[in-house]
This record gives sequence, C-alpha cells and structure tokens, in this order.
Amino acid sequence: MTSQPDIPLFDLPYGPEEEEAVRRVLESKWLTLGPVTEEFEAAFAAYVGSKHAVAVCNGTAALHLALAVVGTGPEDEVIVPSLTFVATANAVLYCGAAPVFADITGEHDLTILPGEIERKITDRTKAILVMHYGGYACDMARIMETAERHKLFVMEDAAHAPGAVCAMPQASCPTEARGPWSVVHGPRRCGSLGNLGCFSFFSNKNLATGEGGMVVTNDGELAARLRTLRSHGMTTLTWQRHQGHAFSYDVTQLGYNYRPSEITSALGLAQLRKLEGFNASRRRLTRVYHQRLAEVPGVTLPFVGREAESACHILPVLLPESADRAKVMAGLREDGIQTSIHYPPIHQFSFYREHVLREPVHLPLTESVAQRELTLPLFPTMTEEQVERVVERLRARLVG
Repeated sequence: MTSQPDIPLFDLPYGPEEEEAVRRVLESKWLTLGPVTEEFEAAFAAYVGSKHAVAVCNGTAALHLALAVVGTGPEDEVIVPSLTFVATANAVLYCGAAPVFADITGEHDLTILPGEIERKITDRTKAILVMHYGGYACDMARIMETAERHKLFVMEDAAHAPGAVCAMPQASCPTEARGPWSVVHGPRRCGSLGNLGCFSFFSNKNLATGEGGMVVTNDGELAARLRTLRSHGMTTLTWQRHQGHAFSYDVTQLGYNYRPSEITSALGLAQLRKLEGFNASRRRLTRVYHQRLAEVPGVTLPFVGREAESACHILPVLLPESADRAKVMAGLREDGIQTSIHYPPIHQFSFYREHVLREPVHLPLTESVAQRELTLPLFPTMTEEQVERVVERLRARLVG
C-alpha cells in the first residue's frame, strides 16, 4: 500500500460548514435537483457576474451542454487548446464536431495564443473554446474581438478559474448568442466574458464538491435551453411536479441526464462562501513560491507577476531542458512531496492521433512546454514552511 505524501498536490479544505450543509439536505429528504440547487445557481451567477447559472453533474457535462446548446454539429469545427484536460476537446467530439488545436502563447503564458486562433478559422468554424490555464485568464480582449469580427461563439473553460479576473479594455462582450455585442470595460470574472462559461467542481478544484459543474451565460434563451437539455429535454422537472406547479411534461428535444444532486449543490454553497478566502491564500502562497523558485537555476516560472488577477489553481514550473522530469518526480515522491503534470497534449494522445486527426498536428510551443512542465503542491491550507520545503527539495533533486 502506497503511503500518503507529507505534502500532497492538493488538500480538500472541508469543515463543519460542509457537514452541516449536507445534514440539512438529508433531513429535507429531497436529494435531486431542487431548491438548494436553485439557491446555488443564483449565488454563483451573482459571484461570477453573469445573469444566469445552470448547475450540472460535472464540468465535462458543462462543456458538452455549452457546445450543444448553440447547435454545434458534425459539419462544424471548434478551435481549442491542446494544453488542457482532455474533456475540453472530448466535448467537441460529443457534438460530432471536429476540434482544431491551437498553440499556446509561450513559456511565460500557457494559455491559447490569439493569433493562432485567427489563423485556424475557416468557413466551418462554429466556436472558440478557450481554457484559463492554472486560473490565469486568456487574452480575452483579443479573442472576443476576433470572435466579433467572425461572428463566432466563445465558450470559456473556466474549470481552473472561479474568482479569476480579466481586464477588458476596449473589449466587447456578447449579451445574446452571436450578439448583440456591448462594450465592456474594466475587470470581469472569468466565465462571464464569452457566450457561455463552464466550471468544474471536481475534488481538486478551488471550489470542490467531489463532482459537479456549472454553465453561466448572460443570454436568457440559452439558459432556458440549457435547463431543458440537462434533464432529458423535459418541459418540467420532478421538483416542479412535487410542488404541484405541473402534473405532466413533454419532451421537446433529445436531452441528457446532467442534473446535479442537492448534496452537491449544498457543498457548493458552503464552498462558495469560502472561495474568496481560499483564493487569497492561494495567491499569497503562489507569490512565495515565485520568490523562492526564482533562486533555483534553470527553472522557468509561467505567469509571474499575474498572481493578483488569478485564481491560482495550480503551481506550474518548467524544468530545465536537461532535467529528467520522471526522475525528479520520483525523487520528490521519495521526499514525501506529490507532484503532477498539466498536461500531456491532447493532440498527442493515441486516440486522437489514430481516430480524430485527419493529418498530423504540430504545436511547437505546446509540445516543448509539455515536455518540461511540472506541477507543484498548492492548496489553501498549505504553509509557507511547506512551500520552502518543496522548493528546497526540488533544488536538491535538480542538482542530484
């Protein structure tokens, strides 16, 4: 049996608030989509700054629904990053569309490169699906300007970024599907900038419910369609019929069973109340990491100086090209320190190479960074002493 690391990659910051929230749901004896979920949706929409929020069973479902609700289909292409979790691109395949992979900005910014998006647009392009890597916002001003010119949908994979902000000087934001577009100035929370924003509440996320997700939008029509799609395409919900507001239902389209549970939503409400404090701790620890890691020769630090705007979901570093990453990770594991990789590029997975891509894809920046990226432990209850130990042991393993 493998022993638990002294310093894990992440830790779940639960307390009595989460226990009490679950207890209240159990006492209510209503466990599926109902009033607690409605409360969570309203609170999350207000926090993000969107008019509507629709809770779902996980982040992948959120991505799938965001693409499906705008009619993404087999004749369409969706531009996506490859340096992301595979769910980002899988959601495109669920709709029968083709993912078109774009490169990242560079070693110091691991988000999708706006110029690459522009070059990949064709007459089949339906949407741009960006991912705010590590909780750091993409260059949304340029991306939204590109989308406006080409009349494309924009979806944000904000799984890493609840609470992250993005400055939007002279930018536009859609208030409805494909427009009309309105000028937006100043900082906006990630997820509220495109047509639809998608969040994950997996166990390692800043706001963690085990499973769970959310889609946010400013478009009322899209929100109504999302609610229908997440529950089998039915016109009324079990909760509505339980309350006597309806006695039957129609099925108006092919939908999915993507509903969350009341327990998940109760945990989400408890976690949302703590999110700002958690994110503040993550930012503080990230600054300490960046200060200490700057003294480690050969290590490159993405996103330095951008901590204040970020949700600081993970702590990525790029090892020297001469380093044996597997050996470094094994050594840190022996030291009781858990690490990970974010991410193996999607376009290099065997399934994508053999069954999805029509021709080989080469993304030089993504491929170079992916060979060197190492994710260090980061969680709100981590101590500065633990950060110091991680950096000291990383330095030792690189030298050794």
